[in-house]
Amino acid sequence: MAKIEVNGALLAYDEAGSGSPVVLLHAGIADRRMWRAQVPALATRHRVVALDLRGYGDSELPPADFAHHDDVVGLLDALDIGRAALVGCSFGGKVAVDTALAHPDRVSALALLGSPVSGNQWSEETEQLWDTLVGEVDPEDFTASAAGEVRFWVVGPHRRPEDVDPELIRFAEEMDRRALAAELALSAVEAGELDPPAIDRLGELRMPVLATAGAADVPDISRLADRIAAEAPHGIRLPDVPDAGHLLPLERPEPVNAALLDFLA
Repeated sequence: MAKIEVNGALLAYDEAGSGSPVVLLHAGIADRRMWRAQVPALATRHRVVALDLRGYGDSELPPADFAHHDDVVGLLDALDIGRAALVGCSFGGKVAVDTALAHPDRVSALALLGSPVSGNQWSEETEQLWDTLVGEVDPEDFTASAAGEVRFWVVGPHRRPEDVDPELIRFAEEMDRRALAAELALSAVEAGELDPPAIDRLGELRMPVLATAGAADVPDISRLADRIAAEAPHGIRLPDVPDAGHLLPLERPEPVNAALLDFLA
């Protein structure tokens, strides 16, 4: 792990390999460790940077206004990278899209894995699934909250916890407990949002865009991948990854790595 100052904050990252730059942006229930299978695979051909977004993982959170998408470009500046491909999962994909819209000259390609986009509204179906699978949870109880979020996102609505590798569940809950603490701290800081948001601006994404999702994820995520690929001028929709939930790079690294290596070639 290394740390570098970006827009007044020390951000943590891992770096490996050489070649065209690729930045990995983690899910909101995780941190940069979720890319542990992608970093070595992509580093065979690329300069790979796995970032902890501000406040998450080992990155700091100074009490100052910021925007995640500006931090991504600040990281590129700090590492002397002109343009990079951004690979994002879940919230990291949202940040990647916002970065590409706010700073289009700095993003060479987007690979979006189970990603929402800013301005998206969850369907009533998703809200009902949450009520059925998780229900009311004390937001101050990070252990219970993490268990609920992992049940919803990582296991997914159409699998049972016993269908999923228990080590994946354990690791996801451990990452999510840290992420929940990060989100509580982030709630006290003004985080800038893309304005206007991305949901109605997907046609502005002029770089190659790959979108996919886990087949066991909530249906809204798959529908968003459909929309992203349909509206981005150079969008590619890969089939959903079988037997994978929201953290598909962590759960099914082999097909994800193969798809990323092919897309980023």
